[in-house]
Amino acid sequence: MKTIFAPFIPGLDRMSFQDLLLAMETGASRDYVGCVNWPDAYPYKPVVAFDVARSERHLFVSYHVEGLDLKAVFANSNDPVWQDSCVEFFVGDPASPLYYNFEFNCIGTCLASKRTCAEDRVFLQPEEIGRIIRHTSVQRTAFEERSGIFFWHLVAGIPFEVFGFTPETLPAKLRVNFFKCGDKTSHPHYLSWSPIVFPKPNFHLPEFFGELNLE
Repeated sequence: MKTIFAPFIPGLDRMSFQDLLLAMETGASRDYVGCVNWPDAYPYKPVVAFDVARSERHLFVSYHVEGLDLKAVFANSNDPVWQDSCVEFFVGDPASPLYYNFEFNCIGTCLASKRTCAEDRVFLQPEEIGRIIRHTSVQRTAFEERSGIFFWHLVAGIPFEVFGFTPETLPAKLRVNFFKCGDKTSHPHYLSWSPIVFPKPNFHLPEFFGELNLE
């Protein structure tokens, strides 16, 4: 099982985008979304690094993406952002079959839901999604696909309470996986941090999640 830990960095919740990027660059744990699980059908592999850390009340994930195409058609909460240039974070309590999926296109539009599998889902309400801190290096206006090579950052700070915890009830470990996709881009791709063994693209397989240790 893949593992990573989330260091505690006080004050992340109150930082500007640039200060947050610097704090994550110097104090967070870094790894890569680099597993091409379906290479025959979807061989394209953009470069995707991520940093993870936590404050008292939020879990922060910072993505750094370099690759072909940039697309952000969707601008409303719970739109199908996986069809755009998209990064994703799935998280759950090891003691429960439930997990939460947080999916962001490159302009920060978020889809979020509570699930036990791909088919069993309850979308989070827009006001819950509105509590997620989001910063992106891409102007937050929807646009059709742009061709070329692009480098972009997205930082998301997810309140622990949005996925079922308070600072006082945090477990020592969480089940997690990190993803990069772009289903309807010119170079569709499906990358994961923790590898997935399944015949076709499917991120909603908690049995292949890794482990996040909370510092």
